[in-house]
Amino acid sequence: MITALLLSFGVIFIAELGDKSQLMAMTYALRYRWWVILLAITAATTAVHAVSVFFGHFLGMGLPTDLLSVLAGLAMLVFGLWTLYGDRLDEDEQNKASRAGASVFFAVMSAFLLAELGDKTMLATITIATDHDWLGVWIGSTIGMVAADALAIAVGVLLGKHLPEKVIAVGAAILFFAFAAWLTTTGLVGASTPMIAATVSAAVVITGVGVFLIARDRRPAARAEAVDSLVP
Repeated sequence: MITALLLSFGVIFIAELGDKSQLMAMTYALRYRWWVILLAITAATTAVHAVSVFFGHFLGMGLPTDLLSVLAGLAMLVFGLWTLYGDRLDEDEQNKASRAGASVFFAVMSAFLLAELGDKTMLATITIATDHDWLGVWIGSTIGMVAADALAIAVGVLLGKHLPEKVIAVGAAILFFAFAAWLTTTGLVGASTPMIAATVSAAVVITGVGVFLIARDRRPAARAEAVDSLVP
């Protein structure tokens, strides 16, 4: 068990360095409380690696991941638009939003669940679990990934203390959109025409709704600024 724990910890920690999940952790840490992000990542990682160990050790097989990758990409698109929309809130509303730990927790946990299904860290966990102690692999792989993402969260927290709120929001949104393109493209490689059409349609609808909500939220603020500029 100890051997499996140490092996899986080392492999997953190294595999996670520079991975999209680590970049996602840093991005979330720019916007939300670090401990909520860390708890969400821990919960998602524990669940994903439990599935990995089950399939690797007990069934000796992997999961079809194309659809999961596409869903993760669409989720990243939603989070990018959500980040831009949230930046339009006034100061009091932003303070309330930052205290909404439960909603952020479940949003981040869902994003990581989808992003990690089929990722190289999951595939590595499945491979190690095929011929090593399953409990050691589960514990070691989970700790390894959480430790790597904790480093990214620390970087995000430090950056958040030195960057303006608007710059953070725009930068985070750009990263989310990049994740969306990355995951969706990966999932659609070799996909059927109906799946590609459905994915593109979903992306268009999500983008349209997001742009509408952002534009609607900006109009009152723009009118208020115009009125203020007329007042001597």
